[in-house]
Order: sequence, then structure tokens, then C-alpha cells
Amino acid sequence: MFEQNDLLTAIITPFTEDDHIDFDALTRLTNLLLASGSRGFVIGGTTGETPTLTHDEKIELYTRFAEIVAGRGVVIAGTGSNNTSATVAFNQEVDAIEGIDATLVVVPYYNKPNQRGMIAHYTAVANAATKPIVIYNIPGRTGVNMTNETILQLAKLPNITGVKQCGSDADLAALISEAPRGFAVYSGEDAQALLVKALGGTGVISVASHVYGPAMRQEYDALEQGNVALAGQIQRDLMPKMAALFMYPSPSPVKAVLNAQGLSVGQTRLPIVPLNADEQATLAQHLGVHELRDIPLAEANEPESTEAL
Repeated sequence: MFEQNDLLTAIITPFTEDDHIDFDALTRLTNLLLASGSRGFVIGGTTGETPTLTHDEKIELYTRFAEIVAGRGVVIAGTGSNNTSATVAFNQEVDAIEGIDATLVVVPYYNKPNQRGMIAHYTAVANAATKPIVIYNIPGRTGVNMTNETILQLAKLPNITGVKQCGSDADLAALISEAPRGFAVYSGEDAQALLVKALGGTGVISVASHVYGPAMRQEYDALEQGNVALAGQIQRDLMPKMAALFMYPSPSPVKAVLNAQGLSVGQTRLPIVPLNADEQATLAQHLGVHELRDIPLAEANEPESTEAL
């Protein structure tokens, strides 16, 4: 189901000044991202500040977001936790929302289960699921790594249809080579956006696409057309900027840029704090502009010259 959905945005959750979800801002941002190259979304992921959302906020967010997207792109909703029974129950609840295409289930964090525990966890969730599940393997946040062998074993389950992998280049290559036909392999690292596609993977679940979506779309289109030189140049140009968007706790840099561009997506929720003036100035420098507001909305970031490419 993910074949044409190569560039997915792990979308932020906008908040109002009184700290409620801002659905008007979410609508504006969603439309902008769809127009600038995104083929779908992960809603309620790390970038969406999901740990700070209540159960009822998540259900309302997912329900209304599916209505906002209205079939214009794939929608994957985060449902995972470090409690298997709670994940099973919440995943079933989200499965029932019309317009949610799949769920994203993170490797259990804090508990640090071994590989057998991970298999048991995902098997329980998958057995109760009615929609496809994407594994989310992000060792830097969970404190434990799901091995390639475990991912490939879980890929045999009918309801587990993909992985968002935050790992090494070698792990990506191995998963793409050995995964069953139709199993989607996404990188969760913007720096691997070109690599994962060049290796034959599905694409990237991106944070940088909030700001550089058109350039990332151009990169993928160039690769599909065989223009490897252009795709490579775009990725090289973007990599320092992609790194800069994580120089402070995410999603505070992306929200700072979007607010500076006039999208008014609000601040981050504690314990993530918004960037202060000095941090915004440093971020702007690393993004190659004098001030964050100098970055145009949905910047294309096209190479200065493509004649020789």
C-alpha cells in the first residue's frame, strides 16, 4: 500500500496560545505540505509531541486529521507505548477511525525488552489489529535496538507491512534486500533520504520536509528519472540543513522556522521548550539565512545551475 508514498512528513502538532490543538493551523500546514511534495503523513509520532498528548487529544487529532487529508495522501497514526495491553487497546481504537490507513508502533521504550519480548509485543498487537502496522525502530529514543533478524521475522506476520528504521546504512541495505515483497522500508533519518531510495527502499519519513519539501520532492523525482547527479547535489545541499533542524530538541527548531514563516503553529509543550532568541539566531546561521523568516515557505532550494547535470 506504500509503493507510491515515498516522501512522508512526520507532521508536527500545532498548538494555540492556550495550549489546545490548533486544527486551523494544522489544516493550513497539511495543505501546504501536500502541495510541496509530501505523499502522506505520520501523525502522532515523535515530531508530533505525542508523549505530551492525552488519550482524548490523540483520538480527536487522528480523527480530524484524517478528515483534513481526505484521501489525498496516506495517513499513519502513532499508537505504540511500552505497555503491550495498552498498545493493543489503543491500536484497535485508532484502527476504527475512518481515513487512518495504518498505525505506527514504536519498539517498547524504557522497559528494554529483549528480542523475544519485542516479538511477543508486536505479535500481540498485530493479532488484534485490523489495519496494517509499521514498526518504528528508533534505538536513540527507546534505549534498545530491534535487530534486522527480528524485523524480518515480524515482517512475516500479515498485519505488519513496514518499518520506519533509524539505524545504519548497512541495516537499511540488509532490510531492503531481505524483506518480503511488499514490505515497506522507510528511513526515519533525513540524511538517508537519498540512500534509502537508491538502495531500493520505499522512502523517508521526514522532518525536514516541513521546510524543504519541494527540494526533497525534486530529489526523488530526479532519481526516478535517472538523474543521479542532480539528486545527489540536492541531497548534499540539504544535509547540513537537515542536521541543523535537530541541533536543539525536536520539534522546537521546525516549529521556530514555521512560526517565523508566518504559519503560527504555536510553541512546544514541556518538557521541550521553544527556542530563545540566541538559539533562533544560531539555527538561522546553520540554515544559511540571516533570520528564520528569510526562509520562504516551502523553499524549493533548487541548485544554482542544473545545466551540467
